[in-house]
This record gives sequence, structure tokens and C-alpha cells, in this order.
Amino acid sequence: MAATGFDRRRNNGPEETFSPIFIEDLASTSLKSSAIDTRPNRAPSDIRPIFLQPGLISQATGSAYIETERTKIACAIYGPRQSKVTAFHEKGRLNVEVKFAPYSCKQRRAPLRDAEDRSIAMAIHQALVSSVRLETFPKSAMDIFLTVVETDGIEGCVAAGSIAASTALADAGIEVLGLVMSCSAAIVNDEVWLDPTEEEARSSSGTLVLACMPALTSVTSIWQSGKMTPEQVFACMTACEERCSDVHSVVAQALLDCPVRHVYAV
Repeated sequence: MAATGFDRRRNNGPEETFSPIFIEDLASTSLKSSAIDTRPNRAPSDIRPIFLQPGLISQATGSAYIETERTKIACAIYGPRQSKVTAFHEKGRLNVEVKFAPYSCKQRRAPLRDAEDRSIAMAIHQALVSSVRLETFPKSAMDIFLTVVETDGIEGCVAAGSIAASTALADAGIEVLGLVMSCSAAIVNDEVWLDPTEEEARSSSGTLVLACMPALTSVTSIWQSGKMTPEQVFACMTACEERCSDVHSVVAQALLDCPVRHVYAV
């Protein structure tokens, strides 16, 4: 037999190959610069455009897909169904699980859960649990699965994931007290920048993610990291609450335009 370059003990690539094209790493360039002076495309008080589609996954009880430029998250809800816990409990359980696609980040992620997945899941659970009427589902469990298709910072994942999960709960017909909206903010050059990107969050001194129910004018969760003064915290909260009211009207209209399931939220 004539000798060839084919090796049966290895995973051989195709016969025709091309050199990969590398895109300049924006994260590394942002670390080289000390700070970001201005936003090129939007004002500090503007948020990124939101695309929201409820009822995208037909196999789930309720679902929603949200996209804010480079942040893309799909959410699916299954339940209420009988809880696996044998002990009787008067209130239902809300389980949140977050998974990142291997191609969601610039650096490929392993298909295993890590501390970042759990921290984001806990933040979304804290934002949603006070809005769901769990007392109406005794000895039941509702499972929320969020798949991050593309990410542009942890703050954007928490905010967009909370909006998608609340929309999916309403799409599933689960009784809630109100829709939960969320918005993130960062302190960059002593200014409040809403909905920061990953590069903006890295160059900021502190970030804050606020979740609230605009229909009831109540705050459900606040997640703050970094160094911020009390005045800056209150300024971020005020700006986020104003944007959450605007996002609430967008989500409500998207649910009204979705003819698949009934909506119980207000």
C-alpha cells in the first residue's frame, strides 16, 4: 500500500483548509486604556435596543427570547409540576438554572457549571421570587432554564435574564404580582452610564443591577459590585427605575401581541 498522510489514530481535518481570521480582542485593548471617555453610539442615559419574543419554544410551558445587541438569552419554563422533595411545603419552589453556550464568550467555555453560572442564577432568582405567587402552588416546582447564546458582560446577563424569565412566567400563565424589569448601571468618570457593555463595566469604578416591579413601584433586588459612594448608588437606582418603567411598556406590548398563551400579569 502506498504511504499517505492520513493517520487513522487522529481526527484528521478536511483536505482543503484555510488560515483562521482573528478579530482584534476588544477586551485586551480596553484594558490597555485607562478609561473610556465617551460613548460612541449612545448617551449615558440610553440603553441598548431590546428585541423580545415570547412563546418561542413550543415544547415549554412558557418561553421568551431577548436580544440586546451582543447579549442574547433564551429562557424556557417547565411547570408547575410535582416537586421532587418528599416533605410537604405550603409554597412552591422556583428553580433557576443558567448555562452559557461554549461559543457565547470570546474565550471558549467548558460545558460545565461554574461559580459565575451560579451567581447569575442566584441574582435572577432573587429578582423573581418575590413576584411569583408561590403560595398558589403547594408542593410544586417551577424550573426556569436560561441559555446564554451570547454575552456582553455579567451585568447585562442578569438584567436581560430577569426580563426574559419574567416574560416567560407571564407567557406560561403563572400568576404573578407584576412583571419584573431590570436595568444595569455603571459609574464611569463619575457619571452614571446605563446598560454598560463588558468593556465599559471593566473600566468603571462600580456597577449596579436593579430589578423592580414598575406596576407596584417596588424594588425586588439590588446587586452592586465595585466601589461606589451612597450618592452614586442612589443616582444609579433612580436612573434604573426610570428605564425600567420604559422597558415595562415594551414587555407588556410584546405579551399582548403574542397570541399563543394567556397572560395573567399586569
